Amino acid sequence: MKKSIVTVILAIIFTIPTFSQKNAYVDTEYILSKIPAYENAQNKLDEFSKVWKKEIDDKYKELDKKYKDYQTEVALLSTEMKKQRENEIVNLEKNANDLKEKYFGNEGELFKKRKELIKPIQDEVYNAIKEIAVEGNYGFIFDKSADMSLIYTDPKYDISDDVLKKLGYN
Repeated sequence: MKKSIVTVILAIIFTIPTFSQKNAYVDTEYILSKIPAYENAQNKLDEFSKVWKKEIDDKYKELDKKYKDYQTEVALLSTEMKKQRENEIVNLEKNANDLKEKYFGNEGELFKKRKELIKPIQDEVYNAIKEIAVEGNYGFIFDKSADMSLIYTDPKYDISDDVLKKLGYN
């Protein structure tokens, strides 16, 4: 009996603070789509990506051609020539893979450009959300566009437009 009374009292004590906190959510995809600088940055990243992808594709086409040429001529080549061609093909493949890593790897050029162009905008949005959370006494602000699934969201708790207003867009 004493145990159940203590449990009920503890449950009440721990749930009271949650009533004083407000919760809200934002849709960062929606917010970012309304910021022209973000769209410009995305377009620049797409342009860089296309140029780099074409350069890599050209390297792989060259590699493919060399390999096909080698396959058709292999019967006519001496052992030394075979080795030379195989080394050439291996080097071309290594160069193509290195180029791919240079541009699209974890610490590649695309990552650096994204950090340079997109991160400042995301930081600005995050700071605006943080300010609104402090001003509005929000305990939690969820991101509707993130991987976390929200089964149902009531539009009256969506503060995305408030964030845009705070940033000067709207």
